[in-house]
Amino acid sequence: MEMDRRMVMGLMTSASLMPGVALASAGENVLTQAWTGPYGGVPPFDKVRIEDFEAAFDAAMKSQRAEVTAITQNKAAPTFENTIVALETSGAEMERVSTLYGVWSGGLSTPDLQAISKRLSPKLAAFGDEINQNEKLFQRIKAVYDKRASLKLTPEQDRLLWVTYNGFVRSGAALSPQAKTRVAEINKELSTLFNQFSDNLLHDEEQVLYLGKDELPGLSEGFLASAASAAKAAGKEGLYAIPNTRSAMEPVTTFCTNRATREKVWRLFVNRGDNADQWDNNALIKKILKLRFERARLRGYPTHAHWRVENAMAKTPENAMKLMESVWPAAVKRVHEEVADMQKVADAEKAGITIEPWDYRFYAEKVRKARYDLDENEIKPYLQLDKLVEGMFWAAGQTYGFMFKKVEGLPVFHEDVTTYEVSRDGKVAGLFYFDPYARKGKRSGAWMNAYRSQSRDGTKFIMPIVSNNSNFLEAAPGEPILVSWDDATTLFHEFGHAIHGLSSNVTYASLSGTSVARDYVEFPSQVNERWLSTPEVLSRFALHYKTKAPMPADLLEKIKKADNFNQGFGTVEYLSSALIDMKLHLAGDADIDPDAFERDELTKLGMPKEIVMRHRTPQFAHVFSSDGYSAGYYSYLWADVVAADCSEAFAEAPNGFYDKTVAGRMMKYILSVGNTIDPADAYREFRGRDADPAALMRARGFA
Repeated sequence: MEMDRRMVMGLMTSASLMPGVALASAGENVLTQAWTGPYGGVPPFDKVRIEDFEAAFDAAMKSQRAEVTAITQNKAAPTFENTIVALETSGAEMERVSTLYGVWSGGLSTPDLQAISKRLSPKLAAFGDEINQNEKLFQRIKAVYDKRASLKLTPEQDRLLWVTYNGFVRSGAALSPQAKTRVAEINKELSTLFNQFSDNLLHDEEQVLYLGKDELPGLSEGFLASAASAAKAAGKEGLYAIPNTRSAMEPVTTFCTNRATREKVWRLFVNRGDNADQWDNNALIKKILKLRFERARLRGYPTHAHWRVENAMAKTPENAMKLMESVWPAAVKRVHEEVADMQKVADAEKAGITIEPWDYRFYAEKVRKARYDLDENEIKPYLQLDKLVEGMFWAAGQTYGFMFKKVEGLPVFHEDVTTYEVSRDGKVAGLFYFDPYARKGKRSGAWMNAYRSQSRDGTKFIMPIVSNNSNFLEAAPGEPILVSWDDATTLFHEFGHAIHGLSSNVTYASLSGTSVARDYVEFPSQVNERWLSTPEVLSRFALHYKTKAPMPADLLEKIKKADNFNQGFGTVEYLSSALIDMKLHLAGDADIDPDAFERDELTKLGMPKEIVMRHRTPQFAHVFSSDGYSAGYYSYLWADVVAADCSEAFAEAPNGFYDKTVAGRMMKYILSVGNTIDPADAYREFRGRDADPAALMRARGFA
C-alpha cells in the first residue's frame, strides 16, 4: 500500500519540499527547519521529540498562512507563476513536520503521541479547510484556469493548473459560505474519528497470545525460536508469543496441526476492532459513513463514492462495481472447487470436520502438496529476508539500471532502519529507507512513504527520499528471518511503489512519483511482484538458509506450475472487502449497523462461508483511518487489470521481464512521469492501446 503523507495528515496542500531554503518562522524548532546534511538534506529523525510537534505545527501553519496571504494580496493580475507556482512552493515547513509526524504516527506511536494526535487532528483538518476554502485564493486560481487556453503552458504546467483547480473545486472552494462552514465542521469531526479508529485498532493489534509449545505443533523451528525470544523479552519465559498480526496469523493457520490453536489465533485476528468493548470501532464507522454522505451531498455528489471515484480511472462507482461483479462469480466458483478438494483431504484423514475459515490455509497446503508436490515449508527455507532484499535490488538494477548501496551515519527513527543510496546512470537518484520489523507502536501491514517527493527548483534536481515499511517477525539471535511466499510477494509489491517514487523526473512535487489516481498507483507495484517468481531472481537469491544451495530447478518448476493455486481464496478474500467498501459508501443516508451490513451484504453476494473478508469492516484501516482508500479499495483490482496487461507486454518480449526495450518504455511513459499526464493516456503511450481486461482473467487462471 502506498501512503501519501499529505493524505495521512488530511491536508490538501500542494506544497513541495525545498531543502536548503530556510523560512523565517522556523525559529528554533528543528521539526520545521530546512533539512541539512548530504543528499540535499535528510530528515532529522535523531532530533525529533514528541513534545515539539504541537509547537512545530503551529509555526508551520503560521508560515504557510503568511505565504497564502502573500499570494492573495498580490496586486498583480493572477498568473501561472505568481499564483499556481507560488502555491505549489508554499508550505515547505508543513511538509517537513508532517513527514516526521507521519513516521512517528505509523511506526512509533505511544500514548503520549496519541494524546497529542487527538488535539492536533481537528486543528490540522481546520487548517486544511482554511486554505482549500480561501475565497480570494480560489478566485486567483480560477482566473488563471479560465484563461489557460491562451497561456501557452507546457503540458506539465497545464496538468498542474488542472490538478490545482480541480482539487480546490472538489474540496468545496466553489460552495456557498454556509456549505463551506459545514464541510469544514465535518472534516474536523472526521479527523477525530479517523484518529480514534486508528488508536482502537492499534490497541487490538498490540494484543499478544502466550501459548505453550504443546499448543503449537507443526510450526517451524525458526518461527518457534522467534516466538520464544519475543515471549522471553516480555517476561514470559517458557511460553511462545503470537502477536496479533497477519505475519503471525498466517503461518499458524497454515501449519499448526492443533485446530483449537488455529481457531484461537484466527478469531483474535479477525475480530480486531469488533469486540463490543471500549476499543470497538462499529459506532465510529457509523458516524464516519453519515458524515461522508452529508459532505458529498454538500459538494454536489449523490454519494461519497461518486465524489471519490470521479477523479480516478474508473470515473464512476458503477464502472468499478461492474469490474468487481464481472470477476466475482468466477472467483466464488473457484473457491467452491478449492473447498471441495480440501474437504476430500480432511475426509480421507478421517478428521471428522467440515472446513472452516481457520482450516482453509491448513488444508490448502495439503492440497498443494498432493497436487504439485509442493508445500510452503519446502519453499520457506529458501526465502531469507536479507537475500530477498538483495534480490529485489538486483532485479531493479537489471531492469531499470538502479544501484543500491548501504550508507551509514544518516539519522534514522529506529535502530531497525537501514538506509541506502540509490543511483542510476552514474548519478545519485535518491535515498531508500527500509524498516522491516514489527514492534509495539507500529501499525500493521506494509506500506511505502515518500519522505520527500522529487521535484526541481529551477535547474536543481531535488532527489526523492522514500521508505518501505513492513511487519516481519524478528528471528531469534543468530537465526535468519524466513518469510512466506505471500510475505515475499508483499515485499516486492511495496518495493514497486519505492521504484515508482525513485524514478520520478518531473518539475512539480505535487505531480511527482506516486501522486496519481488511486486505481492506477497500485499498477506498477503489482507488476513489480512478478520479478520475485522469475528464475533469474530465485536461482540467485532463493538460497537455502543452511546449505546456501540455490533453489533446485525442480522446485522452481513446481512453483511455476502452482502459480494460480488458491486464486479463488485470494480473489474472494480481497474482492469481498472491496465490494463491501463500495456498497457501504453507495448506501447513502442509510442507518447502517456495520456488522449487520457486512453480514447481510455478503450473504446476498453468496460469500463462501469458509472465507472472511481480508479486512473486515471494524478493522478496515484503508477505509476508516482516513479518506485514503474509502470507496477506493476496488482500485487494487482495477490496477491489477492494467498490471496483468503490462506483465504480458514483458512476458511477450524477447528477454521477458528483463527486456530493456519494454523496461525503457515503462520508465519513459509510466514510472518517470508521475501525474504530469492523464494515467489512461500514459498507459496508451506505453502499450499502444488500452489495457485488456481479459489479461486479468488469464493471470488468475479464470479464463
